[in-house]
Amino acid sequence: MTAPAVPALPEPLTPKRPRSNEPNPFEGLTHKPHCALCAQDTASPKAPPPVPPDPMAPTHRRPREVDTSRHFCPHSDCDSRGWLRLGNLRANGHPSGGPWRQFHCTSCKGYFLETHGTLFHGKQAAVELIVRVLACLAEGLGIRATARVFEVDPNTVLHWLVEAAELLRAFSAYFLCDLHLEQLQLDELYAMLRDLVVYPSTADNSIGPKTW
Repeated sequence: MTAPAVPALPEPLTPKRPRSNEPNPFEGLTHKPHCALCAQDTASPKAPPPVPPDPMAPTHRRPREVDTSRHFCPHSDCDSRGWLRLGNLRANGHPSGGPWRQFHCTSCKGYFLETHGTLFHGKQAAVELIVRVLACLAEGLGIRATARVFEVDPNTVLHWLVEAAELLRAFSAYFLCDLHLEQLQLDELYAMLRDLVVYPSTADNSIGPKTW
């Protein structure tokens, strides 16, 4: 006669962990990516901002009628290079009877045209023609079609377009930075991230020239 089987003890119930309503962080955003430029900035102390030179002393000559407050000397060896309203610029007429005025820097004794650093510098074409050509390109008209409409060589139209794009990129990099925005339209950013998921091999080439 066998002994009765001892009943197995019931396993203790493990209490359930309380479920949190907080969202789980995305793993890709928990660590700051390495940036060589940021590491360089933290390693080396920032240089103090440059000090502008002293403005030119006023003279007893006839007051100037040409406004030079929005221009500066572009020469690299000039102490007043990049500084506005120092009184170092003088109007020097129109070279060869051209449409653009020439400026003379009394600090470095150099000369430059008022179109220096703009799209119209060194161009023989009229300003209105260049503006209209770029306007047609911005509206979606092709390079060859724009060249036929305005009777301009297609290579010239392409050169104007590339130069205007470079100036626009420099303008955006200088002014559209360190912006503290409360609202941002992310349509283009969403399209870029979608291309990264759908076309990972070709998305790298499309990201490079864009400035965010």
